Amino acid sequence: MHFQKAPASEAKLVRCLRGGIHDIIIDLRPGSVTFRKHFAVELNDETYRALYVPESFAHGFQSLADSTLVEYQMSEYYAPEYGTGFRYDDAAFALSWPLSVTNISEQDLAWPAFSP
Repeated sequence: MHFQKAPASEAKLVRCLRGGIHDIIIDLRPGSVTFRKHFAVELNDETYRALYVPESFAHGFQSLADSTLVEYQMSEYYAPEYGTGFRYDDAAFALSWPLSVTNISEQDLAWPAFSP
């Protein structure tokens, strides 16, 4: 699950142009009534729905088909020094993924546990 910290916080618009994804966002705004709550949706090339990811939300997705193509529009330039995240299986969120996780980057496996 990825996000950028201030001063490089970013909003995103995510769409799936080919294939499908199970997309999850998590509210990380302290003081919000939905803090640590998540929302999941399937985005695919049949509906072309888009998901808006507000600033201070973590974002991650699982590909549901081979050759899936995802498009992002972001409100800020990527700033690796402000990029952070936590694991897709972090116990703080109890996220459900529709498929077994079989391929994940070393960076995503190395994220620490969530810390508010």
